[in-house]
Amino acid sequence: MTDETVLVPLPSLIHRLGGERVKQLKHVASQYDCTLNRVRRSRHWQVTGTVSSLTQFLDVLKSLEEESLRPVIKKIESILVSSSLPLESMEARLVKIIDTHPSITLNELMQKTSCSLAQARRARFESDIL
Repeated sequence: MTDETVLVPLPSLIHRLGGERVKQLKHVASQYDCTLNRVRRSRHWQVTGTVSSLTQFLDVLKSLEEESLRPVIKKIESILVSSSLPLESMEARLVKIIDTHPSITLNELMQKTSCSLAQARRARFESDIL
């Protein structure tokens, strides 16, 4: 997993869940190394954490099986799905890019994925063999 911090916006959370429920969620989030807090002085909230900690927090929310948590679960899931691309290995990403764009140069590949020249060459070689 990556150590990248992911931010999930949760607009109007208090209005959807109520103050006591948000306090409970804040405590649960802190148990999984996530932070649930308000955005400045607005009514909007956000939860931040690493991909792995947010995944654990999401699993706990799903296990609670409360209908009122459905918008929070959907929002976290959508953000985690969009950030799942970096979870694949570098080699898998490189091969996938080369398969979709066979005429991509090594320099373009290195710029797009921030990989080394050796990794780009290895991926090009592996995709040519297949």
